[in-house]
Amino acid sequence: MAELFTPIYFIAAVFFIVALCYSSVGLGGSSSYTAMMVIMGFDAAVIPMVSLILNLSVTTIGSYNFIRNKHARLELIAPFLITSIPMAYLGGALQLPKEIFYWVLLVSLVLVVLRIYFWRNTALRLELGRAGKIYVSLSIGAILGLVAGIAGIGGGIYLVPLIIILGLGTEQQAAACGAIFIWLNSLAGLTSRLQHNAIELTAWIPLIVAVVLGGALGSWLGASRLSPNAMQKILGAIIIVAIFMLLPRVLTPVV
Repeated sequence: MAELFTPIYFIAAVFFIVALCYSSVGLGGSSSYTAMMVIMGFDAAVIPMVSLILNLSVTTIGSYNFIRNKHARLELIAPFLITSIPMAYLGGALQLPKEIFYWVLLVSLVLVVLRIYFWRNTALRLELGRAGKIYVSLSIGAILGLVAGIAGIGGGIYLVPLIIILGLGTEQQAAACGAIFIWLNSLAGLTSRLQHNAIELTAWIPLIVAVVLGGALGSWLGASRLSPNAMQKILGAIIIVAIFMLLPRVLTPVV
């Protein structure tokens, strides 16, 4: 905490807004938390752990709501989880140099922006047989799980549109799958990292409280007041700013 360039309560206020935007479209926000912590001077060793804790805090609410409203389908989410959970654990155990971590994060953010602004028409449906759906789900789960563990992100922002495009489920089922996927993979990645690193949780309570409040408000706004498209545009703008602020650190890493 002593190395931070920005006061913790200012960071909490920023994270509140990020959680509000992400949760309004059924996501946790870890990609932006991670980028902003890099920009704000957090130690690279603790960034993924803090991000995963914040992700868990936000998606707990979303997962509960989707399960309660019976949108979650075990047969849809199980193949993704079979491969993603062990791969997220593996990704969390990898002790990668911070330069590689920054590059994985940057590429992930760019893909998120492409997803929001250029991959918005999810009307396409690919006809896959039962076996084809299982193989595709297992492959996607493994890739997203590994990225989630390495970069400290959930992967749901990629998973949700893939489920719709591949014709694996409805939009509500995809959102439910994404929320549960993010929660479980965040837990797997965090558990793995805690085997090798310790973290003093009380130091991050302001951030946890901020994202829980933002997540609760964002879920309510997304469900009853604002359109998902409007919230995704706001989300995309936040991520674009984060990308440009992250670029100098990626291109000339601080040692």
